Amino acid sequence: MNLRTLTGYLDDYLSIRSIPDYKGAYNGLQVDGPEEVNSIAVAVDACLYTIERSISLPVDLLIVHHGLFWGATAPVTETYYRRVAGLIKNNIGLYSSHLPLDAHPEVGNNQVLARKLGLTPSGTFGDFEGVPIGVTVSTELTRDAFVDRVREALGIEPLVIAAGPSEVRSVGLLTGGGGSWIDRAKMAGLDTYLTGEGAHHTFFEAEERGINVIYAGHYATETVGVRALGDHLASRFGFRVVFIDHPTGL
Repeated sequence: MNLRTLTGYLDDYLSIRSIPDYKGAYNGLQVDGPEEVNSIAVAVDACLYTIERSISLPVDLLIVHHGLFWGATAPVTETYYRRVAGLIKNNIGLYSSHLPLDAHPEVGNNQVLARKLGLTPSGTFGDFEGVPIGVTVSTELTRDAFVDRVREALGIEPLVIAAGPSEVRSVGLLTGGGGSWIDRAKMAGLDTYLTGEGAHHTFFEAEERGINVIYAGHYATETVGVRALGDHLASRFGFRVVFIDHPTGL
């Protein structure tokens, strides 16, 4: 498929023009690539490792959740140069989707994670500039059973702040670095909050507000969206798609 045709499809499918993002985040085609795309890699991060793996595979396009550009684009030196130069010298395009991928109703991180937990989203949670990013789900599980599902779905050992009820009934999911949203989770009437990571002081916020908080890893919780997007492109257009795994443990 023509690169511009494909990226145009992605722009529309992911609604990158209508979903706001953090200041400096750039969604869409970040680095140009070959005119025709036959093979794609998906990854969480546009780091040197995933770029070098894309070169060695090789692929025509790398699609990531965390792109290269977050406001500051100069100077292009040292590691930053090696990332950009690796893509350009090997004619590999780079496409990034941050909050639009979090929020997507089909392949979004939060929707997909809920489904992997065997649950159906019943509402939204975690608005950013008026756009809902996360989801809520209703359950009839014990806290331990819910944590077991998280462990099995993501293949990680979650950090659990067991400050809420032992019977889980209302859960908010907001993948990535959502530790600062504990207060809003409690105000939304949730008894359990699942996200990727949070700062040290969030332990006390959870403890003092009486809400369960489950940190399942920023990286791990955001592998599900890019993988689902890759599966969508493979199914719809017949692309060869590979997931490049580079876990950070964070």
